[in-house]
Amino acid sequence: QVQLVESGGGLVQPGGSLTLSCAASGSILSINTMGWYRQAPGKEREWVARITNDGSTNYADSSVKGRFSIARDNAKNTVSLQMNSLKPEDTAVYYCNASIVTILRKHLEVWGQGTLVTVSS
Repeated sequence: QVQLVESGGGLVQPGGSLTLSCAASGSILSINTMGWYRQAPGKEREWVARITNDGSTNYADSSVKGRFSIARDNAKNTVSLQMNSLKPEDTAVYYCNASIVTILRKHLEVWGQGTLVTVSS
C-alpha cells in the first residue's frame, strides 16, 4: 500500500507565506512526477505545479508562477510547495499527487487527503 500525507495548511493573512509538505510512504520502488493541485470552494480541482524526478518544474499559470515554488527530496520521498505573497483567491484545499511505481512494478496515481489553506485577514 502506498499513501501520501500532506501537512502545513492553515490560516494565513494576505501577503503571508506558507509551506506545504507531502510525504510518500509504502512499498515504493520509484516516484516519477509529483505535483500539487487545489480545489477552491465551489470550483473544480485545478493543477498548480509539478516536478519530475530529475527536478524539472512547471507551474500552472501566471497566477502562481513567481509566488509558488515546488521542490522535492528524492531520498525522503517528499515534495513541498512554498507559497509566498498569498492572496485570498489562493484559499483552497491543496492536494498532493504522485505517479508511483511500487515494488511489485505497479504504476499508481496516488492522491493525498488534502490540506486546507485559508488566506484571510
